[in-house]
Amino acid sequence: MFYTQGNSDQYRFYRCENCGLVNLDLSGLDHRENQEKYAREYPDPHDPRVNRGPFGSYAFIQKMLPAKGRFLDVGCGNGALLARARDRGWDVRGLELSPFLAEQVEQHLQIEVEVADFMSYEPTGTQFDLVALRHVLEHLPDSNCALRSIGKLLKPGGHALLEFPNIDGLSFRLRRARQRLGWRKRYAADYRPGHCNEFSRSSFEFLLGQTGFELVVWQTYTYRPLKNFLYNHIHIGTKARALIRKVGESAAVPPGH
Repeated sequence: MFYTQGNSDQYRFYRCENCGLVNLDLSGLDHRENQEKYAREYPDPHDPRVNRGPFGSYAFIQKMLPAKGRFLDVGCGNGALLARARDRGWDVRGLELSPFLAEQVEQHLQIEVEVADFMSYEPTGTQFDLVALRHVLEHLPDSNCALRSIGKLLKPGGHALLEFPNIDGLSFRLRRARQRLGWRKRYAADYRPGHCNEFSRSSFEFLLGQTGFELVVWQTYTYRPLKNFLYNHIHIGTKARALIRKVGESAAVPPGH
């Protein structure tokens, strides 16, 4: 066992000796999340105070992929990333589980958003140059299926941007060390883990090799500028950002990796 969560250590996470993936033991658990809790209000997609994540994601895209094309944001939320990309020349579209958010994005931003569950989504033939999946992968029980679904959406040589926690980040390492020394965190009585899988760079690269992708850029990041510069180059941050490329027809490799 790699580590536990819960006041009775009832949620157990194990690390695969082969690939390094850390996953939650789902036996006996109903891990279907209530997505309505994410869809009761519509944050302003232009407000930098509430959109640090999407704005940071677009800054990364702009640096690594200067050529514009067709872009799909899976789990597009309030549409902040799509609006940023559209205003800078991308042909954008969203996929969103929440009908409320999809309606709000279409109404406020005039961006097409399809309501669908990504894991059962069947593409209609349109392929994209870029697909984003930000802080979604760790919530999905079958990450192999998720990457293959992304592959179906991409043109040969197309790119995907994924963001997720880095289980080998410094603060996560320190937390596990404290737990081994007997330090106990208090959890709310109704606490349930939100993540099925936790990735490191090595386990993520293993997944890419199984699903027809290659890693182009890996970095960790934070929202504090000085720390962010450090974490971009020394990958000890708790949030990871990866640009991957679908293996197929040749495509230019972005600079800076």
